[in-house]
Amino acid sequence: MNLTVVRAWALILFISGAGIGYYMFSTTHSDTGRHFSYGLDLVGGSHLVYEADTSEVDSANVNEAMSALRDVIEQRVNVFGVSEPLVQVEKASVLSESDKTERLIVELPGVTDLEKAIAMIGATPSLEFKLVGDPVGTSTERTYIETGLTGKYLTRANLQFSGTQSGGYANEPLVMVDFDAEGKELFANITGDNIGKQLAIFLDDRLISEPVINEEIRGGTAVISGGFTAEKARELVRNLNLGALPVPIELASTESVGASLGMETLDKGTVAGLYGISIVMLFLTLWYRLPGLIASVALVLYLILNLAVYLFIPVTITAAGLAGLVLSSGMAVDANILIFERMKDELRRGKSVRDAVMEGVARAWLPIRDGNLTSVLSAVVLFWFGTASVQGFALTLIIGILLSMFTAIVVTRTFLLAVAGISENKILRVLFLSGVDKK
Repeated sequence: MNLTVVRAWALILFISGAGIGYYMFSTTHSDTGRHFSYGLDLVGGSHLVYEADTSEVDSANVNEAMSALRDVIEQRVNVFGVSEPLVQVEKASVLSESDKTERLIVELPGVTDLEKAIAMIGATPSLEFKLVGDPVGTSTERTYIETGLTGKYLTRANLQFSGTQSGGYANEPLVMVDFDAEGKELFANITGDNIGKQLAIFLDDRLISEPVINEEIRGGTAVISGGFTAEKARELVRNLNLGALPVPIELASTESVGASLGMETLDKGTVAGLYGISIVMLFLTLWYRLPGLIASVALVLYLILNLAVYLFIPVTITAAGLAGLVLSSGMAVDANILIFERMKDELRRGKSVRDAVMEGVARAWLPIRDGNLTSVLSAVVLFWFGTASVQGFALTLIIGILLSMFTAIVVTRTFLLAVAGISENKILRVLFLSGVDKK
């Protein structure tokens, strides 16, 4: 590659890294800018564990019921203004004393009103059917009229797809709603007296659908259509089933994490990381000389890119996530060491500095690739099967490994080639070769 082009790319990489770093610093220190999202263990908050009673739910529908429960609870905790709440479903341990195997884990970073949160989360979802009335006076807002039809009369809802019918579409998603005996009679009266009007459906006072009543329905089974996508229809089914047959939950345990403890963890982790990275950069520079100094610059760029990803995705930073960042930083250094050791071998053979850089990167690529890919696969397994803290560690590790490969193969290589092309003399060879005699 032409030396001028290499130097141009090196300059672009350096300026880009500095620009990203400056932008992150300025925006995170601004009241209107972006900010990093921190987990419960770093900023404090509340950790709630609920046990769900799924004994009345068919085993084939347990996962769907728990998924619907999680979605509604997640919507509720956002009422508190919670940043990045974590609501997840997990199986209880086989060693657990409780006979309830399904658990709901709720983490609310920054929430101090624990009693209010417990009361809101534990409330039974409210499903209501209301008629859409005409606007009052000159107002453009529609009114909703109580019908007395609620989720307690709903037996179940399910998703079906229509066949080829006149006036309709083939394979159109339809939501089928079944009522019990009492609800069947009430629903028949409502539909018979209000043909052509809309029947609004509310879940927790939130409007989720407004189907039109086309005819009197006396069989107790209603068909809701209207151009649904399969995903939207499936979501409506989940919401209806949740309101009709809510999964009872019981608070099993609570834990409050103080903000002072969380910030102490963050502060000490940050200081420890800075000390560790500084020592590594000092070692690289003393042992590998000019390449070590270049690797140190690449390592700083690597950290900037990691933090940029955390900021813009965003990634919730936890103590376990910081551990993943530190581990991947070590792997980023390891990739540079592999390149430098291969370069030393080539320099001992009498090759020019530029050729040694090219050959060293080429020879180091395969072990770097294989080592990193096996680590990524391990992290993917951890993310797939792990709990929340393990997933945080695995996610930051995956991001870090991928970025470390980029900085080692692209950034370090580009900087080395830019410097190696200055001149070919003894001083440059001394700067590139550590204190090991040439064989």
